[in-house]
Amino acid sequence: MNLFRYQPWVNLLTLLPGTSLTLLTIAVAFLRFYNEEDFYFLGYLAQPRVWSNRLTVAALLVAVVNIGVEWNLRNRETDRLAQEEQRRTEKEQRATEARERAARRARIQNRWIILQIQHQLAPREETRAALGDFVVFLQEYGESGVEE
Repeated sequence: MNLFRYQPWVNLLTLLPGTSLTLLTIAVAFLRFYNEEDFYFLGYLAQPRVWSNRLTVAALLVAVVNIGVEWNLRNRETDRLAQEEQRRTEKEQRATEARERAARRARIQNRWIILQIQHQLAPREETRAALGDFVVFLQEYGESGVEE
């Protein structure tokens, strides 16, 4: 999915809910605990308590959004780790299969060498038949570079 592909601006967006929540909390506290005697520009607000309540509701909404963002980040990280584990497992499986194929080839090659040596040392009908059977086996399984 293209939704879960890394996008640089996502990092900036993940900072916004937490930062907004902090600023809203500071604004709520400021409006709750100070008045125009402490800060003259608070006199420009007609009802600081109402604005404090509105900012509290906004802070709660931002907190819910922040939970969603954190949840999404956690899910993306979990997905990334699962994909990494799957890639590692697949790589190990391919390496195991390659080792098994190499071992099979080595066994086949060793059997061929043993049969050739037996035939050269004692050219009997049994070894000649075993060599013939082995050549047929190689031709069947596509490992043949030897012609009869």
